[in-house]
Amino acid sequence: MTPELTIRVRWLTALLMMAISAQAPAQWTTPPVSAPGVQYRTFWSPAANATVSFHVYLPPEYATDTTVRFPVLYWLHGSGSPTSGIAWLSSWYGNAMTQGKIPPMIVVFPNGMGSSMWCDSKDGTVPMETVVTENLVPHVDATFRTIAARNGRIVEGFSMGGAGGGRLGLRHTDLFAGMSLLGAGPMQLDFMQAPPGTDVPQETRAQLYEKVWSSDPAYYLQELPWTVAEQRADAHVRLGSVIRIGVGSLDAMLTPNQDFHQHLISLGVPHQFVVVPGVGHDPPLTLQGLGEEGWAFYRAALASPEPDPADLDCDGLVNAGDIGSLLLLFGPCSSGSPGCEGDLDASGAVDAGDIGSLLLAFD
Repeated sequence: MTPELTIRVRWLTALLMMAISAQAPAQWTTPPVSAPGVQYRTFWSPAANATVSFHVYLPPEYATDTTVRFPVLYWLHGSGSPTSGIAWLSSWYGNAMTQGKIPPMIVVFPNGMGSSMWCDSKDGTVPMETVVTENLVPHVDATFRTIAARNGRIVEGFSMGGAGGGRLGLRHTDLFAGMSLLGAGPMQLDFMQAPPGTDVPQETRAQLYEKVWSSDPAYYLQELPWTVAEQRADAHVRLGSVIRIGVGSLDAMLTPNQDFHQHLISLGVPHQFVVVPGVGHDPPLTLQGLGEEGWAFYRAALASPEPDPADLDCDGLVNAGDIGSLLLLFGPCSSGSPGCEGDLDASGAVDAGDIGSLLLAFD
């Protein structure tokens, strides 16, 4: 092991051990971070049955162009402090917007706590994925001038956040047009068989395994991006999802990410795989190492076409599954309200007329 990799591994191990010890009980709120353009917000999460905090970066255009709606990047942090990278990341993305490398966008920094793995814990105590996808995303769309559609959202993260972003992006085809997995982990099929070089004590690893997945290998596999990709591969091919995997050449997560890259190839899922030379498990260096071409991911994801409105379950097809989704929405609705996406004929109600509209769109 190189000296640099040894330092990175020890740093990751220390963060992981600190995160495990700090997560009980669940800390749904964090202290505020002070940084240019960054706001601290809270909202009530029915899934967590608690007030949950998040930070949000608003580009300068948000204040000056008051009629414009903006795309949203959801950044999922790695294990350890949920707030330590916010100041640097908001500056990184803000500078890129100013320089025209990416369009102006809102950047949301959810609170994933120290070691939630961005996963609903099997015992139900930390429903992290549900909090983000069912509570936070709708809250952000209701609070800010967002492009509240699939082609207006990207999810990205590093390490724990990279794996979490992969799961959320692959599973929730209705929410995200693009996903970026950076230094993602865990990605191996057996959580207790760590990639060489991670050097996390087995006792610490076992504690995390119990905390998130209740030491259940079947549940771990169910929630692994590897498995979710198998389940949703066809949908992502049809929808043209923009997927990026980036990892440093000195990162202990390199081999599992290479394996996942090959897995996506076998499933026929288009994606980009980038190995950043000379970089270990380090978020800023990984992002910087992607170079100027790294910005193309964001532009491509936000240029994705919006699915057919009749494709209510966003699986890439208008079929019987969408009829089931439509029936669940039956009833009167007002334009823009939740459930009104089923009002395909804009009649003010989801009714038999919409079934006719859906049948005409069958593909």
